[in-house]
Amino acid sequence: MPSILHPAVPAGAYDEFLPGALRRARDQRDWTPADGPLPALYVSHGAPPLLDDGPWLRQLLDWARNLPRPKAVLIVSAPWEHAPLSLSAPAAHTPLVYDFAGFHPRYRQVRYDTPDASALARRVAAMMPHDEPVHQHPRRGLDHGAWLPLMAMFPLADIPVLQLSMPTHDPARLLDLGARLAPLREEGILVIGSGFMTHGLHAITPDMLFKGAVPAWSSEFDAWAAEALARGDVEELAAWRDRAPGMPHAHPTPDHYTPLFITLGAGGGPERPVTTAIDGYVLGFAKRSFQTT
Repeated sequence: MPSILHPAVPAGAYDEFLPGALRRARDQRDWTPADGPLPALYVSHGAPPLLDDGPWLRQLLDWARNLPRPKAVLIVSAPWEHAPLSLSAPAAHTPLVYDFAGFHPRYRQVRYDTPDASALARRVAAMMPHDEPVHQHPRRGLDHGAWLPLMAMFPLADIPVLQLSMPTHDPARLLDLGARLAPLREEGILVIGSGFMTHGLHAITPDMLFKGAVPAWSSEFDAWAAEALARGDVEELAAWRDRAPGMPHAHPTPDHYTPLFITLGAGGGPERPVTTAIDGYVLGFAKRSFQTT
């Protein structure tokens, strides 16, 4: 039976989604200073099967359409863990990074040719302290944690996009990094932390893959995170390894969780309320995504 893991046509849901998405995207209103700062976003980005999940694609587009069209996007994605702090290649049409294996070749042929982002690269580099210089990568493109959700949110690919590496998993340092990026929001630049609210790949079962089962470790972690976010409880969120239910299955590694601290820092601090834009589960994983207010 066709599913997002075994589609009749690989990325066929995206093919069906795209014509209507392009029409809607062309009607999106541009950000202006009168709109005030854009929110900061935490996006659960999924994997190549996102392109086979029509409802999720529409949720991402609807979310983006509820915002003014940003002037540019700066995204910190789980797959790029790198220190010193680095920026992706800013040139227009920089090739994507296909950082996955085991999928149909179609997913490695996807393109997302965004415009030149050199001005944003210079702006971000200038915002960093002198003791933490930013390396400008000459060739690295956007990885799947960036281009996958953005293909749904901004399908025209006409907005400059730059990726910033995640140099640490320390919540305090990531909050500080996010805070340094916060002024970009006042310039109409959308700051995104891209991860996945639960990401226990090692704990996948056949029931999750084929029956839509949601394991307790995923649902309980998701509920815990939602409650802590609603309280603005950064101490609780920062102690996820010890305090969150569902560990270590929900996050055997920290990379898909910690981008939320970039989002909270860029959004004005963890005490600011957040609004959930997308919730629910896919293949048993929580796809909770939120924005600061």
